[in-house]
Amino acid sequence: MNKHVRFGKKQRVVDELGRRIRSGEWSSGRQLPGEHQLATEFNVSRGTLRQALLELQRQQYIATQSGVGSFVTFDGIALDQQQGWARALARSGVRIVTELLSIECVHDDALADRVHCNRFVEIVRRRRLAEGEIVSLERSLIPARGQLSNLPEHGLLNDSITDTLAAHELIAARGEQWLSIAALDEQQAQQLNRATGTLFMQSTRLTLDADDRFVEHVTSLLDPTHFHFHLAFDS
Repeated sequence: MNKHVRFGKKQRVVDELGRRIRSGEWSSGRQLPGEHQLATEFNVSRGTLRQALLELQRQQYIATQSGVGSFVTFDGIALDQQQGWARALARSGVRIVTELLSIECVHDDALADRVHCNRFVEIVRRRRLAEGEIVSLERSLIPARGQLSNLPEHGLLNDSITDTLAAHELIAARGEQWLSIAALDEQQAQQLNRATGTLFMQSTRLTLDADDRFVEHVTSLLDPTHFHFHLAFDS
């Protein structure tokens, strides 16, 4: 299907469901109809419907729930990885500064074999509190396809990886995340203003969109005095 047609169908679903929520036709806390019912109503595929629902979630019109969930917290504040940590922190009242250290096109053979993408845009950023303390270092790899390959020259949309990917119809729908403890190497220690060998929490996250296209691979080094991992489950 022509991507412009697919985008038009997705936007039609986003606009109509957003209208129902804004108008109060669907009240806060109401469970949405099932995927099959909505896909039939709008005459779209489930893949297109899921992209529309993910866009509504990104715009904070809807939220998803499941029996098991996990999330990273910063000083007790749950961080919504769908909208981006910096934005989640800002909306929670935490003053955080994101610094772009580098953005360039690179090759990563190990990742290329996993996601069937030969070239990536590497974005390295760090975050510090308004008072100056550096609390995280992040290395993100996104596909260097189409206009995304021009990011080193043009920069990120709204200084946001999430917004940039969404503008290119790449919205994370599913993925995997690994957490471990890592000792900072010399370069990382210098970037984080810590001693070499300091232990940080390391989060590695791989996301795909509703059509199983690669979206992002991000490795984050997180100060464990601020960041924690929370797991919620039902028996």
